[in-house]
Amino acid sequence: MSVDWAGVRAQFPALAYWTYLNSATFGQLPRAATEAVARRFAHRDELACSDFLAWFDDMDRIRGKCARMIHASPDDIAFVPTASHALANLIHGMQWQAGDRVVTLGGEFPNYLYMPAYGASRSIEFVEAQWERFFESIDGRTRLVAISEVNYSSGFRPPLAGISSFLRERGVVFFVDGTQSLGALEFDIRNTPVDCYAVHGYKWLLSPTGAGFAYVSPELRARVPATVIGWRSHKDWRNVDHLHHGTPEFVPTAEKYEGGMVTFEVLYAMEQSLDLMLGIGAGVIENRVLELASLTRRVLRDLGGGSPDTGSQIVCARFEGQDPSALSRALKDRRILTSARKGHLRVSPHFYNNEEDIAKLGWALREILGR
Repeated sequence: MSVDWAGVRAQFPALAYWTYLNSATFGQLPRAATEAVARRFAHRDELACSDFLAWFDDMDRIRGKCARMIHASPDDIAFVPTASHALANLIHGMQWQAGDRVVTLGGEFPNYLYMPAYGASRSIEFVEAQWERFFESIDGRTRLVAISEVNYSSGFRPPLAGISSFLRERGVVFFVDGTQSLGALEFDIRNTPVDCYAVHGYKWLLSPTGAGFAYVSPELRARVPATVIGWRSHKDWRNVDHLHHGTPEFVPTAEKYEGGMVTFEVLYAMEQSLDLMLGIGAGVIENRVLELASLTRRVLRDLGGGSPDTGSQIVCARFEGQDPSALSRALKDRRILTSARKGHLRVSPHFYNNEEDIAKLGWALREILGR
């Protein structure tokens, strides 16, 4: 498929003013997403919210597009404001016993390193395993493994398909955070079956904060109850003239985890970004992003930066004797946005970047480093 990348780039207003190489922190919004939010607020004014039930029909349409992004069924998708909400729904819904084990990877995002705060009072053992010892860390007491599809600070991309097969054979619940990957990298739930896959769309899905979704497998839905209970918990919640009073009867779909209202406006914005990406194609986007990441690694290595090839779109480098935070600030002074994480300079190009952006980064770093 031939893509007019210059035309795609023109849809992102911020790129006219910045060399933006920081999508692992925030993705840029396409103009259509911003306009969608403005239209929705104007629509509220026009009809005074009298059609609010129809907004949920729109949400079902967007739910279907989220499902298409990972080749799932719309019934498997619940909207969440953040990936941490999806994780909280899971860990609070599971029935824990003293001695149960939770495993994550060393150097994970704080969402997963902070889990001991929950488990300590329940005598749950928390294990932060290094990748080299990950599989041997899974024992008969392991109930949950929670990791990111791509590590936020190193760019490490664990082999999810192999992990999934290993855990399914042992009956271990597998939670994957796709916030640092989906929108840049392909994910197919049919090839990599996980129990829960959660995405906050403000990074690679190019959406506002608060726009996110979680895939919850049918098997997990049957085992884990909803922990957020609200007026939409009962199966007949659309009958607003006569809302159910009493114990709710939940629907069997992932929608049961939503509980109450959803973040309508930001989800309308996310829909525009989903339409853009679905129109280009996930495979085409992944190839483009990985090509730009590979070019970025070569530029950083040519300047003396240690930059391992992690197989992901997040490029991290260490420069001997250099403070990565100071490097990132110096680049920002030149209107080039990157970030510093855990001792690395982190560069994260998306499909809206181009080769000229990478060249500007190289020229600026050469000047800053005096090389």
